[in-house]
Amino acid sequence: MLESIGGPEDLRDLSYEKLESLAAEIRTFLIEKVSKSGGHLGPNLGVVELTIAMHRVFESPHDVLLYDTGHQSYVHKILTGRSEGFDLLRQRGGLAGYPNRSESIHDVIENSHASTALSWADGIAKAFAVKGERDRTVACLVGDGALTGGMSWEALNNIASSDDLRLVIIVNDNERSYSPTIGGLATYLTTLRATSGYENFLQWGKGVLERTPLVGAPIYETLHGMKKGIKDIVAPQGMFEDLGLKYLGPVDGHDIEAVEKALTAAKNFQAPVLVHVITEKGRGHAPAVNDEAEKFHAVGVVDPETGIPLSKSATSWTSIFSDELVKIGHKRSDVVAITAAMLGPTGLEAFKSEFPTRTFDVGIAEQHAATSAAGMAFAGLHPVLAIYSTFLNRAFDQLLLDIALHKAGVTFVLDRAGVTGDDGPSHHGIWDLAVSGIVPTLHVAAPRDGARLRETLNEAVEISDAPSLIRFPKGAVLEEIPAFERRDGIDVLYRGESADVLLVSVGAMAAIAVEAASQAYREGVGVTVIDPRWVKPLPKSLVTMAQRYKSVVVIEDGIKHGGIASTISEMFREEGLNVPIHSIGVPLRFIEHSKRSEILSDLGITAQNITRELVAWSSDLKGLNFMEEKQSQQDGSASNSQTR
Repeated sequence: MLESIGGPEDLRDLSYEKLESLAAEIRTFLIEKVSKSGGHLGPNLGVVELTIAMHRVFESPHDVLLYDTGHQSYVHKILTGRSEGFDLLRQRGGLAGYPNRSESIHDVIENSHASTALSWADGIAKAFAVKGERDRTVACLVGDGALTGGMSWEALNNIASSDDLRLVIIVNDNERSYSPTIGGLATYLTTLRATSGYENFLQWGKGVLERTPLVGAPIYETLHGMKKGIKDIVAPQGMFEDLGLKYLGPVDGHDIEAVEKALTAAKNFQAPVLVHVITEKGRGHAPAVNDEAEKFHAVGVVDPETGIPLSKSATSWTSIFSDELVKIGHKRSDVVAITAAMLGPTGLEAFKSEFPTRTFDVGIAEQHAATSAAGMAFAGLHPVLAIYSTFLNRAFDQLLLDIALHKAGVTFVLDRAGVTGDDGPSHHGIWDLAVSGIVPTLHVAAPRDGARLRETLNEAVEISDAPSLIRFPKGAVLEEIPAFERRDGIDVLYRGESADVLLVSVGAMAAIAVEAASQAYREGVGVTVIDPRWVKPLPKSLVTMAQRYKSVVVIEDGIKHGGIASTISEMFREEGLNVPIHSIGVPLRFIEHSKRSEILSDLGITAQNITRELVAWSSDLKGLNFMEEKQSQQDGSASNSQTR
C-alpha cells in the first residue's frame, strides 16, 4: 500500500482497515530505513496513526501543518511523497532529518529547536485571520517534551486571548500509557463540549441567571464552580481551560478513527482548540519499547531486528567529560550538574547515578537552566550546565546578563561544538566561539583531545568569580597530541625550522593543523603549531610569540566572522603588532546536512588544502617582501643620486 501513497490526497478514500495496514507498513519501512541511516526512530514510530489522521483531516498545504519538534516529521515526509529519499536520510543528496522547505511545499519550519512551533502557529493563524482566509486552519503537533519549554507557554498565553484563530494544537503525550477509563469519559466530553450548541446553551444560561435578582449570580457561580471542579477531577484539562483554550481528549493516538474524529471536531470549532493525544514512543519495535531511558529517541546505524549498534564503539568526547565530572563530584561536594532534557546525550547519567540529589533536569528550558545556575552559584554551589552548542544560542541573554554580569561561577559544557553533520543547519555548533567572544568576564576553553578536556574541566570548576565555558565536538576522540612545551598556558605542538608561519589551532583542529604543518615543511615552509587551550581571554604572550613570525594563520571550526581569528587580529592591533593574519574557518552561512568530513572538505578545512594555502600565502609574502626590498633599493639609489 505504501507505494500507492504519492501525497495526502491518496489517504482520503481508504477504509480504516486499510489505514491500519498502511500504518504497519510505515513502521516496517521506518525500522528498515532508519536502522541503516541513523536518526530519530522512536518518536516517529509513536506518531504513525496520528500523522495519518492529521493528513486526512487537514488539507496540506492549504491547511498548514507544523511540527515541534521537527524530528517527529518522518511519517509526514512519507505521506507527502518522499519515501524514496529515505535511502539517504540525513546524508548528502538525501532527505533532511527535519522538515525542509526545499524538499516539499508541505514543510514550513526548518529550525528543529523545540518549543518554537506554537509561536509560528500563532503568527500564521493571525495572518490568515487578517487576510480574511477563514477557510485555512493551522495544525501544530507539539510534544516529546516541547511543552517543558517556556516559549511554548508564552505562545499559549497569546493564543488563548485570540478566540478568532483557526488553530488546532495537538499535544503528543508519549510520557505515559493510555487509560481506557479516562479515554472513554473524555470521548463523551469531546462530543459534548466541542458542539457549538452546548457553548450557546452555557452562554444563554449564564445570561438568564445573571438577570435573576438576588439569587441568580450566586447560583451561576456555584454551578460554574462545581462544573470546573468536576472537570479538574475527571480530566487533566483544567490547566489549559484556565488559559482559555478549549480542551479535547485524551485520545488514543494509535486509534486512527478516534484521532480523526477529535481533530475534525477541533477543526470545525473555528477557534483555538487543544487536542490531547496519548501515544507510545517506539511503538511496534521491541528494542525501542524496551529501551526505558530513551525509547530509541535517536539512533545510529543499528541492527533492525535487535537494535544493537553495528558500528564499532569508540571513546567519545561525551564519555570522557562524563567520567571526569564524576571524579570531580567525588572531590567537590559543591559541584552540581544541570541539563535541559538531555541527561543521556550530554553524559550526565553517570553523575546522576552517583549524585542524584545534585543533578537537575529542567526540561527543554535552556534559559531557565542558565539563570537557575546563576542562583545556585550565588548560594555557594558550582553548577556545571551541559547542553549542545547549538542550544547555547537560546540562552544568550541569560549567559550575558544573569551569569556574566554577576560574575557567577557557572561552567557551561558545550557538546556537539563545531560542524556536526547529519542534523543540518540548526544543529551545527558553529556560533559558540563568536557568541561567547563578546561576553565580558567569560573564560572559554577549547580542548584538543581527551587529556586536555579533563584538564580544562578541572581548571574551569576552580574559577569561582567568573563563568567558564568548555566546547568539544561530536563523536570519537582522536589520539592525544602531546605538547613539546607549554609557554604561559600555550602548548607548542609542532615547531618549524624557520619562522615562516605561526599556526594557531583551536580545539579539535589540532590534528589537522599538525599534519598540515608537517606537509608544509616538505614544501619548504616552516610552520609552528600552537594551541592556546583557553581561547578567551587569550594570553598576552601570544603577541610576543607572534613577533618572530612572518604571518599568523588561525584554524577553527566555528564561523570566521567574530571568531578567534578576529579576536587575535584585534589584540594585535591594540598591541601595535603588524603581522598578516589569515583565517581558516566556517563561512557566514547556514550549512545543510552532510557528514562532518564531507562538510569540512567542502569548506577547505583539510590538511591537504591547508597545506596548499600555507605554501601559497608564504610564497605571496616572500614575493611581496622581495618587491618591497627592490623598491627600497631603488628609492635608496635615487636618493644617493640626488645627494651626489
